[in-house]
Amino acid sequence: MKDSDKSSPRSNQKQGYTHPISYFLKKMGYSLTLLLALFLPFSYWAGIHFDLLNIWAYFPLFFIYILIPMLDHIVGTDSANPDESNEVPSMSKEWFYPLLTLLTIPVHCLCLLYSVTVFTAGELSLMGQIGWLLSTGTISVIIAINVGHELIHKNTKLEQWAGGLMFASVNYAGFKVEHIRGHHVHVSTPEDASSSRYKQSLYQFLPHAFKHNFLNAWKLEAKRLADKNLPALHWRNELIWWYTLSGLFLIFFSLMWGWLGALFYLTQGILAAGSLEVINYVEHYGLHREKLKNGRYEKTTIKHSWNSNYLITNLFLFQLQRHSDHHAYPKRRYQVLRHHDESPQLPSGYPVMVI
Repeated sequence: MKDSDKSSPRSNQKQGYTHPISYFLKKMGYSLTLLLALFLPFSYWAGIHFDLLNIWAYFPLFFIYILIPMLDHIVGTDSANPDESNEVPSMSKEWFYPLLTLLTIPVHCLCLLYSVTVFTAGELSLMGQIGWLLSTGTISVIIAINVGHELIHKNTKLEQWAGGLMFASVNYAGFKVEHIRGHHVHVSTPEDASSSRYKQSLYQFLPHAFKHNFLNAWKLEAKRLADKNLPALHWRNELIWWYTLSGLFLIFFSLMWGWLGALFYLTQGILAAGSLEVINYVEHYGLHREKLKNGRYEKTTIKHSWNSNYLITNLFLFQLQRHSDHHAYPKRRYQVLRHHDESPQLPSGYPVMVI
C-alpha cells in the first residue's frame, strides 16, 4: 500500500475540502513561493526610487519574519484535510503540483544571478550588502532547500536530480543523502544529529548538526557503494557529483564577478544551510522515540515531529510545517499532507519559531 493511500489516525480534524473555491484558492496559493524571488528586484527598485537602497535591502527579511507572521495570525490556521477516498488519489496525480516545484529551479537560478549582480555593482554600503546577503540567503532556504527537500523524497529520477541540483546550488548536497537515509531513519533518537534534545540550546545543536550530518552523508554513501563491492571514492558516489557541481557554481560566480561573486555564492549557501538546521532544531525539539526491549526504537509516528497549521506560512513553504504527517508518511506529496490533532502543535509558524 502506498503511503498516500494510508488513512490518518482518528482525530477531530476536518475531512475534505467542503467547497471547490477553497480548494482552488489553496491550490493557487502555493504559487506564492515563486513570487518570493520578486522581492529582490522589488527591494532594489524601491531602494532606488526612495533613495534608501541600503535600508530596502532588508525588506525581504521584514516581509518574511514580520509581515507573514502577522498575516498568519490574522488569517489563522487551516485544519482541513483532503478526503482520503475521493480527493487524495486525484490530487496526487495532478501535474500542477510537481510542475510548480520544478519551476522553482529556473526561478532560483535567476534569483541568484540577479542578486549577485546587485551585490557586486558597488551601489550598496557594507550594511546594505549584509542585508542583501541575509535576504538572499533567506529566500534561498525557502526556494532552494525547502523545495529541494520536497523533490528528493519523490520516486522519479527527474525530481530527485532536481532536488540534488537545488542543494548543490547552496553547497549543502550532503543533505540529499543524509536526510533520506539518515534523518528519516533515526529521527527523534540520539543517533540523529538533526533532532534536537530537550534543553539542548541552538548553539550546542548547530555545530554538532553541521559536523555529523556532513560526515554521516559520506558514511552512508560509502556503505551503499560497499554493498555493491565498490570503493567510496568511485564515480558512482553521488556526493562527488553534487559537490563537483557546487564547485562549478563557485567557479562560475568567481569568473563572472570576482572575489565578491565567490563571497556572495558561499555566504548565501551558508545562510541557507544554517536556516535549514535552525528549522530542524524546531521541528523535533524534545521529542523522543522510545527504545524497545529488542534494542530498536519504536516506529516513527505523527507524535515525533512538531506540527504547525498556520495557512499563509504553509502556502509559502509547500506545507513543510505539516511535518508530523511528512515523517510518518514521507512519500506523500505536499498537497495531500494532513493535520493531526494528536501531533504536538507549535504556537506559530516557522518564521516566528526561527526568531
